Amino acid sequence: MREKALALLKHWNHSEALIKHGLQVESIMRHYAQAAGEDPEYWGCVGLLHDVDYEKYPDEHCKKAVEILQDAGYDEAFIHAVVSHGFGLCSDVEPQLYMEKVLFTIDELSGLINAAAIMRPSKSVTDLEVKSVKKKFKDKKFAAGVDRQIILDGCQRLGAELDDVIEQCILGMRANHQEIGL
Repeated sequence: MREKALALLKHWNHSEALIKHGLQVESIMRHYAQAAGEDPEYWGCVGLLHDVDYEKYPDEHCKKAVEILQDAGYDEAFIHAVVSHGFGLCSDVEPQLYMEKVLFTIDELSGLINAAAIMRPSKSVTDLEVKSVKKKFKDKKFAAGVDRQIILDGCQRLGAELDDVIEQCILGMRANHQEIGL
């Protein structure tokens, strides 16, 4: 399943940064799935493909994904999960399932963690701490493109504290730090 998802991501996205982002979100989703006793492969593939349409169709993000994923044989539940991460921005599909709420929350946060990690001397998540990310979260000029309100809204949807979500994201990224380049 993962090989198919990765091939599809790379077919529609040639940007190294977008592929890396997909891998980072995949790692976090796998971590959350394992903690919840769910299928890490399935959750990981949802994370991997969440931005499948972004490079070629940025103005139709989450809309073209439906067509791309249907053509690739993914079912409606999978597509709903992928599209729900854009709720309120580029999609009217609201995250309902726990998996969807996790994806909604961690998408933006993974970008902030990536930026925080590459600023470190090690350029890695292996020694990154929650307090460092939290400090960067509060600095609106740091990784200014990261929508902090979406992260906070996601935490509320999950019923989780920001510090806990940051910690889980770091742990998820650490588990695959070499492949994700951190």
